[in-house]
Amino acid sequence: MSQTTLSAPRVRESMDRLKGNIAKIIRGKDSLIEDVLTGLLASGHILIEDLPGLGKTSLAYCLARSLDCDFTRIQFTSDLLPSDVIGVSIYDERERGFIFQKGPIFSNIVLADEINRATPKTQSALLEAMDRGKVSQDGETYPMGEPFMVFATQNPVDYESTFPLPESQMDRFLMRLHMGYPGFEDELEILRNGFLRYDQFDVGPVLKAAELAALQARVPAVFLEDSVVRYLLKIIGATRTETEFRAGASTRASLALKTAAQASALMRGRDFVIPEDVVRMVQPVLGHRLVLRRPPGDAMEERHTIQSILTRLVDRIPLPV
Repeated sequence: MSQTTLSAPRVRESMDRLKGNIAKIIRGKDSLIEDVLTGLLASGHILIEDLPGLGKTSLAYCLARSLDCDFTRIQFTSDLLPSDVIGVSIYDERERGFIFQKGPIFSNIVLADEINRATPKTQSALLEAMDRGKVSQDGETYPMGEPFMVFATQNPVDYESTFPLPESQMDRFLMRLHMGYPGFEDELEILRNGFLRYDQFDVGPVLKAAELAALQARVPAVFLEDSVVRYLLKIIGATRTETEFRAGASTRASLALKTAAQASALMRGRDFVIPEDVVRMVQPVLGHRLVLRRPPGDAMEERHTIQSILTRLVDRIPLPV
């Protein structure tokens, strides 16, 4: 399946099939699944902040199984070393030289569980892989698999013995999303199924890695009319003049918002972006990239304040006609 033969409706059909397969297990989270798949289509990485036990690991696992690709879970702890993530060179007496033993980062869907419990040095081991899709070690470069997606989690309430992600690390995540509690009927269905572990789920593949690569290659070709590009940039500019933010969104953030909007349009079967695609992606793409000038002591309160400011900024900017 090549990029040139893929129509936008065919992309939507494939992504809807993927969404439906995951939704059989992850109940009542259609909007979240759609955002995750938008990030996947945009070849981005996802940070999910929420309390333990709400299905973050299950979501990542179901995504990997639905794509028939490798899934690796790395439990981040304070004593985790960079070599525990990317790998280490070991001397081989038969080869009379060092052989690089790849670490768990060399997978397709990588769950970085409680990423903020690792030290900044270990967190930074992910930067090159997330940014360039490759790892450099001992003068050699090793490419990651395709697809490659880091699916990180962190608890937004319990910050004891944690190391907050620096802005450079946060900027590598295309989106920050939130799981939330399931609704009553959805949780009732979860209880009836009785699954306790994510590896108990019976999830079959609906899309191959090669098919996904063709879908992802279609994203840059999604058209943005000049007025939509200007509208997007006005939103970015508004964050730079907002006095409550310590600094505005970067150029990397504007590129991320553009790519996410293109992927959002494809998810809806269109090969062109409309202003609503941009608005839909503002919160998940920009929220984690902005810091308040006077942050409150509570992280949840800070998140909600940033969301409110972004909503206010977007509401002030007229939609292009």
